[in-house]
Amino acid sequence: MMNRRDALARVALLMGGAVIGGDYFLTGCSPASSDKQGGDMKDQATANAKPKDILTPEQTAYLTEVADTILPATKTPGAKAANVGSFMAVMVRDCYTPEDQKIFMDGMTKLEEASKKQNSKGFLESTPAQRTALLTALDTEQKNYGKTKTPEQPNHYFRMMKELTLLGFFTSEVGATQVLRYLPVPGKYDGNVPYKKGDRAWATT
Repeated sequence: MMNRRDALARVALLMGGAVIGGDYFLTGCSPASSDKQGGDMKDQATANAKPKDILTPEQTAYLTEVADTILPATKTPGAKAANVGSFMAVMVRDCYTPEDQKIFMDGMTKLEEASKKQNSKGFLESTPAQRTALLTALDTEQKNYGKTKTPEQPNHYFRMMKELTLLGFFTSEVGATQVLRYLPVPGKYDGNVPYKKGDRAWATT
């Protein structure tokens, strides 16, 4: 599969900036415990305990629908086939700071409110076309926000959702083997591989 560093680089390129929580994703540790070293036995037991989920199954399913609107199935599978919602839930839990976790959680409420304002119904009740129109508007909103955002200002919740959708999809088995070109055991390095317009990118390097 595509390694974490390559996946982050690809998503950062697509999004035009660093991926939120990317450093923690690379190290595989939780932001709440990454800076903590040593401690007594109680601290160690707490650190080794299984992290508690902060998103409910219903919220995770909701995020899967959001992700599938961002990356719908076409001739190739979409985000739902890769179960991206579950990936998003783990990333928010393990790789976001408490501040960004709150922004993300509040963001789901804001997205639902925006759907009701624009479509007079919730996101899940909206048609595919209405969902796409809503998320397109939110994407424009986050891009405009990012143009003037300072480091001290909070991140935009929809940027987080879009980043996690892309990252989750392209590091999944479905994304790597059915959308990208995947070679389980790459051969020798060849710096002059023929390329035709429209060829899929490689999942392995």
